[in-house]
Amino acid sequence: MPATISGLADLAPKYDAVLSDVWGVIHNGVEAFPSACEALVEYRRAGGKVVFITNAPRPSGPIVTMLDRLGVPRQAYDGIVSSGDATRAMIARYSGKVIHHVGPPTEDDALYEGLDVTRGSAENAAVVVVTDLDTDDDTPEMYRERAEFWLSRKLKMICANPDRVVEHGDKIIYCGGALGDLYAAMGGMVLMAGKPYQPIYEEAYRLAQDAAGRPLDKSRVLAIGDSVRTDATGAAQFGIDLLFVTGSIHAAELDAFGNPDPQAIAELVAPSRANMVGFLPRLSW
Repeated sequence: MPATISGLADLAPKYDAVLSDVWGVIHNGVEAFPSACEALVEYRRAGGKVVFITNAPRPSGPIVTMLDRLGVPRQAYDGIVSSGDATRAMIARYSGKVIHHVGPPTEDDALYEGLDVTRGSAENAAVVVVTDLDTDDDTPEMYRERAEFWLSRKLKMICANPDRVVEHGDKIIYCGGALGDLYAAMGGMVLMAGKPYQPIYEEAYRLAQDAAGRPLDKSRVLAIGDSVRTDATGAAQFGIDLLFVTGSIHAAELDAFGNPDPQAIAELVAPSRANMVGFLPRLSW
């Protein structure tokens, strides 16, 4: 059973560094969560190091700009590693070739900056790169016909955002990972580098140790996240503890802001095999 805690302060003395999810924990895509920002600022004041680890399909530079716009103070974190950072290495293997982009047409331009690839039609592409669905109102099933054509050409899919869904304001919207799941179920090959996969955690761990100026024991590193599939599974596979945020994509099913049942939360997280050391509806100090 997960421990009942009142905030991050209850756990802070046990950990030298935090690897925190961003979307759903720090902000909801529209605005920052003040209590979460305060918690991480206080944690850093007490000597802890914070690295944001996000499945955002963009390099970390533009993410800093987005966090500034949403009101996330830079005092809340020491560094950022994104799925976009890891994905660029995958795209670079297709240098000189055409890639077929799926997602908002200009929002993810930074993902390709400096890479010798050309965006074009699926008919001419060597690979499909998915950052997100084209609009927030889309569902993966709307892409089945397109996916059948990709499959007929035996195109691999690079999924820059492994998240299936995220909280956006007061809505839950589909992400690139949901389309990746559809393509894989149809028999397509899908490549992912973000959470829960190891490369993004290794880089986040390196940044945390750089910030601390010394090696860190994994037993004193805490993951914070709101997704069982990505955050909990990633923490388990990397061998670090988890603080689970229940008030985002799982809020309704867990009655996160009402009368949550610790047993139901434990059962939801259990398949990931994560060592959950506590849960909160929203990250707070």
